[in-house]
Amino acid sequence: MARRTLIVIGLVLATMLLLLLIRATSQVLTWIVVAAFFAVALHPAVNWVERRAAFGKRWLATLLVFLLALVLLGGLATLFIVPLIHEGSQVIADFPKIVQDARSGRGPVGGLIERYNLLEYAQNNADRFRQYASGLGGSTLSLLRGAATSVAGVVTIFVLAYLMVLEAPKVVHGFLALFDEQRAERIRRVGHDCAKTITGYITGNLLISVICGALTYAVLAILGVPYAGLIALFVGLVDLIPLVGATLGAVVATLAAFVESTTAGIVVIIFFVLYQQLENHLLQPLIFARTVKVNPLTVLIAILIAVEVAGILGALLAIPVAGILQIIARDIWDTRRGRLKKEPTVGEDRTPVDGRPAASTGL
Repeated sequence: MARRTLIVIGLVLATMLLLLLIRATSQVLTWIVVAAFFAVALHPAVNWVERRAAFGKRWLATLLVFLLALVLLGGLATLFIVPLIHEGSQVIADFPKIVQDARSGRGPVGGLIERYNLLEYAQNNADRFRQYASGLGGSTLSLLRGAATSVAGVVTIFVLAYLMVLEAPKVVHGFLALFDEQRAERIRRVGHDCAKTITGYITGNLLISVICGALTYAVLAILGVPYAGLIALFVGLVDLIPLVGATLGAVVATLAAFVESTTAGIVVIIFFVLYQQLENHLLQPLIFARTVKVNPLTVLIAILIAVEVAGILGALLAIPVAGILQIIARDIWDTRRGRLKKEPTVGEDRTPVDGRPAASTGL
């Protein structure tokens, strides 16, 4: 009895220490998780380059793929940053005129200020605004520290992902060597399906966000809404967040359109309603059909739990994690009911190959 009590106390203390360690290293663990997802997404490309264009050298294939990824990211950033710089410069150049029009009640901004007596409100609360602005100066150091941490995080994630992809064959081979041949084959198949889920989700989600941002920019530019590139960039970024991202982007774009004109606001509302139907019933099923097959109710529950546990990062990772758990559950189900299928975890067919009892796997 005393021995069991000591064992229980030891397990409780070990669990508490583990939780404290996770809490203390939460930022580093977050970087590792993000790097692992990117490594899994780039792993198939590195394997292909290693076989076809890198003369069988893993380090060369990894270097080429990561350089190509950097070039693509740089091109994507340039595609958004150039219009952003242009429109930011335009805002600075037009700012005196915007202020003058606002004071005179001219233009869309001036009309809103005059309609809702915003100028009078600003004059009555001028002291409060000045106090708030002076308080912002004190947080400059914290802002710079946060920016430096973000840059360090991006560099760390890149290096971690590079090393994970480079050392992946050795790590996988060493891990599978710990098991017998039958179980190692099963783990390899399940791991392959999990990797396909992650890769499909990342590439699919990025593609959908690019489409959303591009269409939003086209609509806003045609309607003559100011700063269309900046708004479209925001819409594309928040569209990466499942469920709420597209709605948040639509609200911001609609408000900007209504500031321009009532007609533009109505057109933008119609556009987002139609686009949501297109994304939900065509783009997502078409892109995710062969990769992430998760029930919508499961998606909603997974996102709610993930947001509560890990915030925005949890929302981004909820769907692939739910897909991985579903793959593992299907594999266990298939193994318990019959012998392992050629594709044991992917697809809607959950029936084993035959009804014979499964061979003993030691599980």
